[in-house]
Amino acid sequence: MTADGLTGAAPDVVDVVTLGESMVAFLPARPGRLADVPSFARGIGGAESNVACALAGLGHRVKWVSRVGADGFGDHLVERIGAYGVDVSAVRRDPERPTGIYFRTAGDRATDAHEVAYYRAGSAASAMSADGVDLAAVRAGRVLHLTGITAALSAECLDLLWELTEPGRPGCPRPLVSFDVNHRPGLWRDPGHPDGPRVLLELARRADIVFVGDDEAREAWGLHGARAIGDALPEPGMLVIKQGKGGATVFDRNTEDAGGTDGLCEDATGAAAFVPALNVDVVAAVGAGDAFAAGFLSATLRGLPVRDRLRHGHLMAAAALTVPGDLGTPPARDHADRLAALDDAAWGTLRLGPGWTQAVDEAVARAEEEVRTP
Repeated sequence: MTADGLTGAAPDVVDVVTLGESMVAFLPARPGRLADVPSFARGIGGAESNVACALAGLGHRVKWVSRVGADGFGDHLVERIGAYGVDVSAVRRDPERPTGIYFRTAGDRATDAHEVAYYRAGSAASAMSADGVDLAAVRAGRVLHLTGITAALSAECLDLLWELTEPGRPGCPRPLVSFDVNHRPGLWRDPGHPDGPRVLLELARRADIVFVGDDEAREAWGLHGARAIGDALPEPGMLVIKQGKGGATVFDRNTEDAGGTDGLCEDATGAAAFVPALNVDVVAAVGAGDAFAAGFLSATLRGLPVRDRLRHGHLMAAAALTVPGDLGTPPARDHADRLAALDDAAWGTLRLGPGWTQAVDEAVARAEEEVRTP
């Protein structure tokens, strides 16, 4: 067993299981207000299925567990996600509830220059429960990836997450639980909902690997800065704090020797590492957080050093940022490894734009030339 709690996978055990809602996304044919856009292209969108598709693209065995309507949109989701190489055999069809859909404008979702219209209330996925999903399939991975979005969909979904994040019992160990906080205030506005920020904090404390943006930690919990977040979440073995264009910090409580060669240093909240983000020519700021989680989890499954896990997260985020939709084409594994192995100076000069995943040699050459040129 590794320090992360991962073991070699049995033949019938997948690398990662993700559980959560995916929706059919309608993307505008041109910029403008939703009221003015004449037509939309159909895509898919969902935090957990995004992570599943990205991990499958990186060569991992992945299963997505969910519930969709017995309708054409449900067919589309299952077929599209399955086409990425994701096992969709545990997705259940609901004849009484619809598949969720949403429309968005072409603006930047990271700012106020966008519109998103969700039609997900009463969706099939909101009916997921401990009795209504195949728990054996959910627990059949080395890693189980969950997000706070699922917790907000319904009381039944929240109960399911409490069940899945329960500590393992003798003879009944749980997989390593990865949890992306994904605070969505709009989903917690129902007066019947519990206190969303409190729920998300408690779920994060029950996970083994936690991803949280410093902006959402500030909004949900009033925490400012990586150290404050680390102090508030001492329980996860690995806490990853995404700091936008600045980079990402990880607190690794699994590392016995913080002075090793992984780019870690001693910190009051555990061994800490920071890796700056890449310079990216952004096409659309959608799906980057999910892609980052996929890159980090992929490198974790491979047992790579913590610094390289963060770098693979940044590379996958860059793949998502340089395409219009949620899912970018990941670089080939050996190409990503070449980029992740660059020295700090060359890493800092990388600039990635549309199509970069098919032109890694050129990106490496440009970065190394920048370092050589005074």
